[in-house]
Amino acid sequence: MGIISEFKAFAMRGNVVDMAIGVVIGGAFGKIVGALVEKVFMPVVGVATGGIDFSKAGAVLKAAEGTKPAVELGYGAVLQAIIDFIILAFVLFMVSKAMNKAMPKPPAPPPPGPSVDQRLLTEIRDLLAKR
Repeated sequence: MGIISEFKAFAMRGNVVDMAIGVVIGGAFGKIVGALVEKVFMPVVGVATGGIDFSKAGAVLKAAEGTKPAVELGYGAVLQAIIDFIILAFVLFMVSKAMNKAMPKPPAPPPPGPSVDQRLLTEIRDLLAKR
């Protein structure tokens, strides 16, 4: 079996194709969720925090000297990323919850039949009843 045919067999397996489709759909869904977070939720967070832009927050550790730029601790970008993550995780949780609710429930398994002991006891009871 040549390398080309092995690769074709690998690439055309169902789970590889399913994974590729999931990655593409996930990328598109990521853009939707990113836009939702950036354009819908972050303005609400901005209003709730009084318009503070966390991404610009920082502390100057050393002032600029001549041509040397200032040394700044940019903790705001980290705070902004944490807030984005929490909102994103919450949105994905809510979407997952809605999807689970929308999915049909699998049918309940049928109740198990009588065990071997129960069948034997039933036979014994029936035999005794015939006497």
